[in-house]
Amino acid sequence: MTEITLPPVRGKLLRDEPLGPYTWFRVGGAAEALFIPADAEDLADFLKALDPSVPVTVLGVGSNVIVRDGGVEGVVIRLAGRPWALVTTDGDTITAGAGALDSMVAKASAKAGLAGLEFYAGIPGTVGGALTMNAGCYGSETKDVLVSAWGLTRYGERVDYALADFGYTYRYSQAPAEIIWVEATYRGTPDDPAAVQARITEITSRRETTQPIREKTGGSTFKNPPGHSSWKLVDEAGWRGKLHVETGGGAMFSDLHSNFMINPGDATAADIEGLGEAVRADVLAKTGVQLDWEIKRIGRRL
Repeated sequence: MTEITLPPVRGKLLRDEPLGPYTWFRVGGAAEALFIPADAEDLADFLKALDPSVPVTVLGVGSNVIVRDGGVEGVVIRLAGRPWALVTTDGDTITAGAGALDSMVAKASAKAGLAGLEFYAGIPGTVGGALTMNAGCYGSETKDVLVSAWGLTRYGERVDYALADFGYTYRYSQAPAEIIWVEATYRGTPDDPAAVQARITEITSRRETTQPIREKTGGSTFKNPPGHSSWKLVDEAGWRGKLHVETGGGAMFSDLHSNFMINPGDATAADIEGLGEAVRADVLAKTGVQLDWEIKRIGRRL
């Protein structure tokens, strides 16, 4: 394979960088190049100068992704560090960088006495990912609190989106997948800070007791089909806590939450994805219901 030519940057640019350590599953191959931009200007300049034929993939904190064992072609961009994680408040609005953890947005809302964003404490990802998939939990979604966001195209051009421009539906946005989100603004409702914090604490406690958050996991594996709960379908099909040994791997669905896959040992990305596909096929055969992935799978299979 011919080594790709990369523009000069002010941030970090690493070649043949293993991506497993950047994901919650701790699996996957290497990025041909991993770019951690210093700031939005650094990212825009890089994208403008990068050969248009080079694929670009964005990786957040890796909480809801499987990086395949063959690695990722082209450039993987990771928005990490203070410039990307800054969260500020102004009146009833909260502005957050795309690399900010959703939980930090929730904490900022409590400190500012703004209700409505408590559910972000239950989402193990970043603002960029939440914008991309209309992330939500416990009855609320990103579309309920988002005001606007801006990002960069594959060619480094700025684009601004109001809430209506996203065309949000359940775990889906009509915004072009190529957009790399830089910043989002949310609106909350004034409330007593202690009351907001109490609700966040309740959500955090509930998550800790019902989800395997201390395991090598990927969050919710499947979207909920209309009229169904994915965890119930997986559970009733008999996959809760069952090791998937057919591929020789140790991936399994959690005993604690049957819509969470975990890597209890040395499973590969192929083991984990293979388990997900086996369960999808089994549930379809037994119930006629099609499970769709919520976890994103990126890269090449070996």
